[in-house]
Amino acid sequence: MNAKLLPEFSILLGVRLKDVRIPTHAAILRTAFAALLFAATIACSQAGQSLPKIKVLATGGTISGAQTSQMEAGYKSGTFSVDDLIKAIPQLKKIAELSGEQITNIGSQTMTHEVWLKLAARIDEALEVSDNDGVVITHGTDTLEETGYFLTLVVKSAKPVVLVGSMRPATAISADSAINLYNAVALAGDPQARGRGPLIILNDTIHYAREAQKMQTTRMDTFASPNRGIAGMINTGKAFFYSANTARHTTKSEFSVDGLTAGNLPQVEVVYSYTNLGGEIIDALVDQGAKGIVLAGVGDGNTTDAALAALERAAKKGIAVVRSSRTGSGIVDRNVEVNDDKLGFIAGMELSPQKARILLMLGLIKTTDAKALQQYFYEY
Repeated sequence: MNAKLLPEFSILLGVRLKDVRIPTHAAILRTAFAALLFAATIACSQAGQSLPKIKVLATGGTISGAQTSQMEAGYKSGTFSVDDLIKAIPQLKKIAELSGEQITNIGSQTMTHEVWLKLAARIDEALEVSDNDGVVITHGTDTLEETGYFLTLVVKSAKPVVLVGSMRPATAISADSAINLYNAVALAGDPQARGRGPLIILNDTIHYAREAQKMQTTRMDTFASPNRGIAGMINTGKAFFYSANTARHTTKSEFSVDGLTAGNLPQVEVVYSYTNLGGEIIDALVDQGAKGIVLAGVGDGNTTDAALAALERAAKKGIAVVRSSRTGSGIVDRNVEVNDDKLGFIAGMELSPQKARILLMLGLIKTTDAKALQQYFYEY
């Protein structure tokens, strides 16, 4: 290298080298030293770029399931452990430092409040550790959106929380479990995912847990966000976000799991409306001690005259009644088709019946006042 280039190296390295006439052999030595110093600086810089530390909390589901035969649709959820899942994808080591913990190993159709509370507590504990950058939760898809929304309301960290499942078991032909888990880990380590609340990732698509809904029984594009649209897309681990999460969540939520047990969560039930629905089921739920009832109503949260009369009786007894819709999308606003002011009902707004149940359950821990509960449905 020409000795005239030494000043440029000195600027790049931050080392002051005097620009003087020197013998040729000294110039060569000096240039070599500068080159070595430059290489060492680059190496140190690369070494300093440590991988994000991600905690994987496993709950079971299809993503850890196995078939008895690849030619059959049936499989057993929760066959593989969290360590099995991590070891099966060696590429994960290139994008994150991983540690795993098995919370439970079940199909999500059998998800319980006990597991929710344990999971939420472990997420908060894991993210309180300063060097943990995010959490990934492996989960069955059947109730993934419910778990995700519960965590949206109670987790107390701005760090990424990513829920992931799969529509095909790990042993299936063309299984989607490996790429979904890879994308979930990449997303949990992405600074762009901070402050957005829990996210759901499947089929290269990112959803806010509040918005996501399972819409199809078997296809890999089963999840949609029908009201506000998807949060973004992910392509081989690189995320592209399209919108912000404007609802209250996580660090801005007033709900938490502190002091909660499954036993002190209020009983809230969902009543599905259909032709000729009577009021007997609603009356029975009140007699059984339900503190809240969510109507999965037809159209704009409506139902039969007999069912409305039973819901009015329930509201007069202090039972919180929320109107939502069985249609799968849209807004159930106040006093549209049904006079909520007169009957003492709460409008479920954008929330599906299953998510309205979760918000009402947590809301009833705070208050039984219908107006205050209505405000929750406006904000969350």
